[in-house]
Amino acid sequence: MQLSLWLALAGACVLISFTPGAGAINTMNNSLNSGFRRSIWGVLGQQVALVVHVIIVALGVGVLVAESPFLFNVIRYAGAAYLVFLGIRLFILTPDPERDLTAALTRVSAWSMFRRGLWVNLLNPKALVFFLAFMPQFIRPEQPLIPQYLVLTVTVIAIDIVIMWLFFAAAATSFQRFTNTARGQKILNRTFGTLFVVVAVMLALIH
Repeated sequence: MQLSLWLALAGACVLISFTPGAGAINTMNNSLNSGFRRSIWGVLGQQVALVVHVIIVALGVGVLVAESPFLFNVIRYAGAAYLVFLGIRLFILTPDPERDLTAALTRVSAWSMFRRGLWVNLLNPKALVFFLAFMPQFIRPEQPLIPQYLVLTVTVIAIDIVIMWLFFAAAATSFQRFTNTARGQKILNRTFGTLFVVVAVMLALIH
């Protein structure tokens, strides 16, 4: 891949990653409840989902999903339902007035955060359709395809990890003092719960 083309790819990836969505909300929520360092597990789960999307599009299956209203809607509504589930669970979570912040930061397992991050991104057909429109701009069919897809995938993942972890997760730590009080926990849980539901509605209704 030519340097000029890669720079265009990197610039596009930065803009895309900075666009708030379910992944950013999930990352910030993990950082608040499990700590900045451990929130990386949710970010890594989201990256695995992105790799799956790239593979699906590269194999041509993405075209089938994009052109099949039934398959697209099945994935879309499943993704929306999962986000609503996450939102409601946060919204009704009972605050712990005696919460020990140090203990609380180890409460959620790495696997749980990884799995949640994976499903948040995997059940987003918009991402699949986006990659279907995005990837061909940076792939030259007359050149070997596998090296190009590898460069694209590594670039997308590396930039998304940096922005999700070092920006969104780091930004969330400034609100961590709220987790020390029951009122602060309630406000944050309901805020992020509402955001999950809003994103779910957008996913379900916006075509």
